[in-house]
Amino acid sequence: MDKKQDQLQELREIRNLMERSTRFLSLSGIAGIIVGVVAITGVVAAYLFLGLGLNEPEYYQFTVGQTLAQVATAYAFLFADFIAVLVVSLFTGVFFAVRNAKKLGLPVWDATASRLLINMLIPLAAGGIYCLILLYHGHIALIAPATLIFYGLALINASKYTINDIRYLGIIEVTLGLVASIFIHYGLMFWAFGFGILHIVYGIKIYFKHER
Repeated sequence: MDKKQDQLQELREIRNLMERSTRFLSLSGIAGIIVGVVAITGVVAAYLFLGLGLNEPEYYQFTVGQTLAQVATAYAFLFADFIAVLVVSLFTGVFFAVRNAKKLGLPVWDATASRLLINMLIPLAAGGIYCLILLYHGHIALIAPATLIFYGLALINASKYTINDIRYLGIIEVTLGLVASIFIHYGLMFWAFGFGILHIVYGIKIYFKHER
């Protein structure tokens, strides 16, 4: 009996070693929670700046009746708002990933992390270019749904190099983006739910499942 237990323990250790060498395991649930809060804050800031209430969902029509200077100011604010959310999110993700890697005794950067990043950046880059094309043609209402779809595809594409929960999050993000493409008036609300609420829920799950 003891021999079988020892063999099972050895198999578990081998499995853990293989998983550590092929999967990026330093993702942080706390980072997911913070990113979700930051995303919701960014959407609230956009609504406040545009002077919209929750009963005025057609955010993409903010250019109607505005002067060229007012439209330029609004675009500049929304762009700065988006960049601020992105920078804070990236910094948070990297900071906690590095902290977790050190805590687990894993390398901060290796071939697995490189593959994860490359597989995630390909859909994200394509999505960013596509959103710029939508903006060029004036299809502002479809930009928020498109970001959800391409972000979800990026998570699915990268999930083979990290924990399986990322894949499920990606599938939900893609589904949410497709639904948001139908109900375009509520694009910002869908965006807040996808990048905000879902990240918070995901972060809580990852924290209690992998970090406690």
